[in-house]
Amino acid sequence: MVGKDRLALLVVLGVGVATLGATALGKATPGRDGAPAGAVIKNTHGQTVGSLQVEDAGNGKSKITVAVTNLPAGFHGFHVHATGVCDPQSKDPATGSPFFSAGGHYDVGSHVHDHHTGDLPNLLVGADGTGAASMVTDRFRVAQLFDGDGSAIMIHALADNHANIPDRYRNEKGEAGPDAVTLNAGDSGGRIACGVITRS
Repeated sequence: MVGKDRLALLVVLGVGVATLGATALGKATPGRDGAPAGAVIKNTHGQTVGSLQVEDAGNGKSKITVAVTNLPAGFHGFHVHATGVCDPQSKDPATGSPFFSAGGHYDVGSHVHDHHTGDLPNLLVGADGTGAASMVTDRFRVAQLFDGDGSAIMIHALADNHANIPDRYRNEKGEAGPDAVTLNAGDSGGRIACGVITRS
């Protein structure tokens, strides 16, 4: 999910370009400040469907560039997840969604306003199954993605609602607002593709 903090999103002919203020199965390797990182994004069948690059953009910011192919058309939740392991056989016991091994959304400290550090703008895939986006964030630096258990990039089946919660939503206490599922992943549905972020 992405907050209101300095977000501009331009979508042209199935290609998303955003400015945001704020490989295979295995473990990520330690990173260095300033060194770029990347990921090979694979679907649940182990087929490569995209690539990711993360690089230092200066002034405490990181630039993320992604390109995908052979994915369902439409908007997809696009997030950095907390653990650098992409195992499609690892299923969420509550939902059955694959890539449970990648953990929840990446966070540097506690998240605010129902947004995690790793929440990025939705990824738009065109009718031909391809999509590309580039964004800049000040929410994390490249080296921070290489903590003790690494991190992964995740593409979800549905669009993230970016915490735009209609009044009809009710939480577990019956109060207006997001429920636990919405807070967890912005109602973006199951995980359809994952890539371990590694040092380039």
